[in-house]
Amino acid sequence: MDKRLERILPRVQKPARYTGGEYNQVIKDKEKVDLRVAFCFPDTYEIGMSNLGMSILYHTMNSLNYVWCERVFAPWGDMYEEMKKAGLPLYALESGDSLERFDALAFSIGYEMAYTTVLDMIDQAGLPIRSAERSELLPLVFAGGSAAVNAEPMADFIDLFVIGEGEEMNNELLALLHTAKLEGWSKRDFLRKAAGIGGVYVPSLYDIAYNADGTVASITAKDGAPERVTKRIVVDLDSAPYPTNPIVPSTEVVHDRVNLELFRGCVRGCRFCQAGYIYRPIRAKKPETLVRQGIEALKNTGHEDVTLLSLSTSDYRPLPGLCDGLLDYCESRSIGLSLPSLRADNFSMEIMEKLQKVRKSGLTFAVEGGSQRLRDAINKNVTEEDLLHTCAIAFAGGWNTVKLYYMLGLPTETDEDIVGIADMAGRILHCWRENAKNKNRGVKITVSTSCFIPKPHSPFQWEAQISREEYLRRVNLLRASINSRNVVYNWHDADTSVVEAVLSKGDRRLGPVLEEVWRNGGRLEAWTDYFRFERWMEALDKFGLSAAFYAERERSVDEILPWDMIDVGVRKAHLIHERELCCESTLSPDCRHQCMGCGALKLMKGGKCDG
Repeated sequence: MDKRLERILPRVQKPARYTGGEYNQVIKDKEKVDLRVAFCFPDTYEIGMSNLGMSILYHTMNSLNYVWCERVFAPWGDMYEEMKKAGLPLYALESGDSLERFDALAFSIGYEMAYTTVLDMIDQAGLPIRSAERSELLPLVFAGGSAAVNAEPMADFIDLFVIGEGEEMNNELLALLHTAKLEGWSKRDFLRKAAGIGGVYVPSLYDIAYNADGTVASITAKDGAPERVTKRIVVDLDSAPYPTNPIVPSTEVVHDRVNLELFRGCVRGCRFCQAGYIYRPIRAKKPETLVRQGIEALKNTGHEDVTLLSLSTSDYRPLPGLCDGLLDYCESRSIGLSLPSLRADNFSMEIMEKLQKVRKSGLTFAVEGGSQRLRDAINKNVTEEDLLHTCAIAFAGGWNTVKLYYMLGLPTETDEDIVGIADMAGRILHCWRENAKNKNRGVKITVSTSCFIPKPHSPFQWEAQISREEYLRRVNLLRASINSRNVVYNWHDADTSVVEAVLSKGDRRLGPVLEEVWRNGGRLEAWTDYFRFERWMEALDKFGLSAAFYAERERSVDEILPWDMIDVGVRKAHLIHERELCCESTLSPDCRHQCMGCGALKLMKGGKCDG
C-alpha cells in the first residue's frame, strides 16, 4: 500500500472503501496480461458495489486471459480532499496502481447526474477530459450503461459508447483493442474499425447540425459508421456469464446480499418507463438456473440475504416454484428472501407466506398515478381494487408497513388526480383497520412522489416536463390533502429533476456546460451534499442555453431528436402510437396477452421473446 494512502486512511470516513483486498476479487500477474482495464463507477463504493451489471461485467472482462479488469470508484469528499493534498492520484482497488498505467478506462453510467463525476475521474487519472485532446490510442475511454441511450451530452469526453448489454460486446471491443495495441494502430483507425462492432457508437464519426431555433437539423454518419447504431442484447440468459463468486464488500454497502436477475425486459409497457423500452425484448432465466446460481453465490459469499431482481419480479411466471427451490436451502440457514419490485395486481398470499418464512420486510408498490383515468393514460394496469385487495392480504398476514410510489407531472395529470393520491392513502388506512392481524402495532403508510422526467426512447420522449414551480405547487397540494398521522409523505426535490431532464434530453451543446459545472466544483452531483442548482443554471446561461428549452418544451414527432442515431429496437411508430393512446386514456395489453409489434423481436436473431 502507498505510504501516502496509509497516512490518509485514518482521517477519512469508511476507510474500507479505499483499501481493496476483498474476498473474491480478481488478482492477476501484471506481467502476463496485455491489456489493463480500469472499470470506473462514477459514484461511491457503496453504490458501485451494489450494482449487479458492474459485477457481471467485471467477471466477464476478466474471463479474457490477456485482460486484467480492476475496479475504481469515486472518492467521497473527505478522501477526495486528502488525496489532492497528498498528491495521490486516483487508483484501482485490486493493484493500487494509478490509472495512468491502464490501457482503458471503462465507465458504467446509469444516471445522468453522474456525468460531472465521470469528468472528474478522467481528470484524476491525469488525462485531458476531452476526447479530441487525447490523441493517442491508449488509454481509451469508453462508457456504457442506461444513460448511454442518449450519449450526446457526453460526446465531447468519451471516445466511444457501448449501447445495450455488454457481456459479449465489451469483450469484442477489448479483443479489437488488444489487436490495435499489438499492431500499433492510430486512435482514428481503431475508432473507425470499432464502429463496425454491433452496438458501438463513436460520437466523432457523426456530424450534428443545428437549426436557428436550437433544434437538431441533421445527423450525418461518416467514415463508414452506421446511420443508426443498434443496441446489443444477450439472447440466452441461461448460458450468459453470471458470477456466482461475486466480490464480498469489505464494508457495508447499499445492497449487501446476493442478487439474482430473473429476466430482462418487462411485459407491461408503462408509457413513462424508459427501462421498460430500452431493455426489451423480454428474456427470462429458467428457475433451475436461478436456484443453482443462487445457492452457489450464497455458498461463495456467506451473504445472509438473496434478492430476486427484475423490472417487475412478480411477473416471473415460475416465481412460486423458484421461491420453493431457494427456500429449501435458505430457510434452515436463516437466509432471507426478498422481492423488491412487486405489483399490486398479482401479489398473492402464497408468495407472501413464502417471503415471511425467514424474515419479513416492508411492502413497496409503484402506483404512479392518483386516479384510474391517469393510470390508464400511462398504461399502468393497476386498479384501486387491486391495491386494496393486496393490502388486505398483507395486513391480514401481519404486515403493517406499506410504501407507495407516485409521480407528479405525468401527461394529462390534473389536481383531482393529485388529491386522489391522498384519498388512496386514506382508503389503505381504513383497509388496515378492517384487516390487520395485530392492531396494537400500528400502521405506517409512506407516500413518496418524484417529478416525472420524460426520457428518450419512451412514448413520452416528446413531452414537456412541468416547471419546478408547478411541481412544488402540486407537492403542496398533496401535502395539504394528507391529514392522517399514519401517512408519511416524502417528495423528491424539484431542482435535481430539472437538471436531470436537461441532461436526459440534451444534445452535444451541453458539453461545455458540463465542463463548466465540473470546473466550478461539480462532482457527485447525484448527492444532495454536493448538488448545487445555481451552478447548473449559471453554466447554461454562460453558453446561451436554457433549462426550459431542453426540459419544458414539447417536441413535435417530426423533430429530429439528439438520440435518433441510436436504435434500442423499438420502432418510433410504436412509441407515437402509445403516446396517442395515452391521450385517449386507453390501455395497451401486456406482452403476454398480445404482441403489439414494438419491433424489439428483431434483436432476438430468430429467438423467441418470453413475453
